[in-house]
Amino acid sequence: MKQEFVEKIKHNPDYIKLVKIRTQYAMRLTITMLVIYFIFILTIAFKPALLAATINETSVITIGIPIGIFVIVIAFVLTGLYTRRANSEFDDLTKKIKNSLVDENNE
Repeated sequence: MKQEFVEKIKHNPDYIKLVKIRTQYAMRLTITMLVIYFIFILTIAFKPALLAATINETSVITIGIPIGIFVIVIAFVLTGLYTRRANSEFDDLTKKIKNSLVDENNE
């Protein structure tokens, strides 16, 4: 019975849609974060003077500090975007899948 239930879930069109959409979205966000992070790291490695420059002549803060903060903030923003979509669209699809399976079992 359990294997049959698993097969029903795997072949459910809404489940297939959920997995596809969720995977694509997660990959886009992951690639975005990796690109930002590696650009930052490669800049540190190959153009350290660029990040060591001060914001203006009177400042002691280098350009690298706000850029580093930006990398951290972007990670939080991307996590928030995923969480918001997971709690709305993905949860709605999950509920739809559960309801369709419950309806099938009640028949």
